Amino acid sequence: MNDVFRDVLGRMLGRRPAVLQVGAVCVRPSDGRILLITSRGTGRWIIPKGWPMTGRSAAAAAMQEAWEEAGVRGSVSARPLGRYRYNKRHDGMLSVPIDVQVHRVQVDRLEDDFPEAAERERGWFSPREAAGHVSEEELRDILLGLHR
Repeated sequence: MNDVFRDVLGRMLGRRPAVLQVGAVCVRPSDGRILLITSRGTGRWIIPKGWPMTGRSAAAAAMQEAWEEAGVRGSVSARPLGRYRYNKRHDGMLSVPIDVQVHRVQVDRLEDDFPEAAERERGWFSPREAAGHVSEEELRDILLGLHR
């Protein structure tokens, strides 16, 4: 049994704390609108997020996820906006609790050609609208906190 599988299995069985991911709340500075993307699996609206990256800060990893998943170019805040939790399902197996540390990204521009362009849709929403589209209650609270 490899170490990654053992680690995930241990979390699934409740013997380990939640796994950490990093996320990006991408904000257009001109009007405060939030960029959401669709998930690859279910097509529901989410923020860009992913795993921490060796040699990068959490903020830098969140910025990289914003680029790969949404084509965002901009700047990221080192200070987190907050955290939210969700349960991630693995290939029909039990779900694993995931804590997502969220960083604010100021969007300078969006590229049309980015790594996951063919797999996702993007949409701009007011903070209230964005909060209404996401499933996670703690993420809703973070987004509502950005309302002007």
